[in-house]
Amino acid sequence: MDYKEPNFVVVTDIKMPFLSMVIFMVKWVIASIPAFFILSIIGALLMMLFGGMTGTMHSSGQFWIH
Repeated sequence: MDYKEPNFVVVTDIKMPFLSMVIFMVKWVIASIPAFFILSIIGALLMMLFGGMTGTMHSSGQFWIH
């Protein structure tokens, strides 16, 4: 097979009716809600893990550098 250089595409404009764009954006926001909850749970778990580690070291008088 012969080597072909890649074709590049530049999008300059998208023609979309305003109402269709609003509906698309509302669907996009609704679809992002579960992702927000999942990321919030992961963040809370990480904060509990690291907060528990540093809180335990601080309250027991142990530090990283002696």
